[in-house]
Amino acid sequence: MKKTIRLAAVLLATTVLPVAAQSDVLMGERLYQENCASCHGANLEGQPDWRTRLPNGKLPAPPHDASGHTWHHPDRVLLDIVKRGPAAIVGNGYESDMPGYKDVLTDDEITAIIDYIKSRWPNRIRASQESRSLADEQAQP
Repeated sequence: MKKTIRLAAVLLATTVLPVAAQSDVLMGERLYQENCASCHGANLEGQPDWRTRLPNGKLPAPPHDASGHTWHHPDRVLLDIVKRGPAAIVGNGYESDMPGYKDVLTDDEITAIIDYIKSRWPNRIRASQESRSLADEQAQP
């Protein structure tokens, strides 16, 4: 009986957690499509010539796929950028068309969007970003 209960607990843990994570990614995909895709692209592709400034001096929306630079940032920074907007993070008069979403999305919703974006990266990119996030966490006081 104890073995059966232990086996049931192990099976439950190995099936429920991935399903929960999968549902967070699905929620993140939905939220991404509703809040981000109009600028960053339905497939995370960003706007054309995203590295070339527009006539107004602002940069187009970058891609969030592996071709962009999103994965160069740790999770803490990505969350902050989405919450406060790039202009607030960069400072020094930097201008961006991207607003902060702190009054629109919760931290959990922003995290779900970031998890969705990360789910679309190749394993090597995901691992690199994860190690950056880990190093950043360890460096925080």
